[in-house]
Amino acid sequence: MAGSLAGIDMKNDVKMWLKKNGEEFLKSIGLRKRQVVLDFGCGEGHYSIPAAKVVGDKGKVYAVDKDSESLDGLAQLIKKNNIKNIEVIKKESKTSLENNSVDFILCYDVVHYLKDRKIIYNELYRVLRPKGIFSFYPKHHKNDYPLMELANMELKDIIKEVEKTGFSLVNEVFKKLIHDDYYNDGYILNFRKD
Repeated sequence: MAGSLAGIDMKNDVKMWLKKNGEEFLKSIGLRKRQVVLDFGCGEGHYSIPAAKVVGDKGKVYAVDKDSESLDGLAQLIKKNNIKNIEVIKKESKTSLENNSVDFILCYDVVHYLKDRKIIYNELYRVLRPKGIFSFYPKHHKNDYPLMELANMELKDIIKEVEKTGFSLVNEVFKKLIHDDYYNDGYILNFRKD
């Protein structure tokens, strides 16, 4: 895995995130070496690439998204930077991963697009190992630039919705993180599979 992201032309926030801040953020929310990670709705890989660095060569990152263009861009970054521990998967709601096969799930800024979020929560619950962490960034809820399917939901409503699937909220933290191509402050909800 390459230590630098040579030749990448991105905005400064994304460059800093991929170079250092993304790893620090992921470690601060509990990601560790050797873990298996699912980055659900990975987009261009702003979380997949730092996660690959955190988990190291003995860890694995599954980068799942339905958007071919984003996945093609991520695949090019992976190849260009010789990253060996990310597997790109084009899927919409089912991941094709085995039951109880993932230690840590990242689901950031994705669910506001979905009408039937229960399908996604059930899939994430299925693939997460017992005591694994489901880290969730529900951007675009009622108090955070409301948009689409989360526009009328408060954070507490989102927590209740996720807990109906069998997850239990471990903690709620307010952190600086990357959103699209810029830094943003937002609530991260970490759930555990009971």
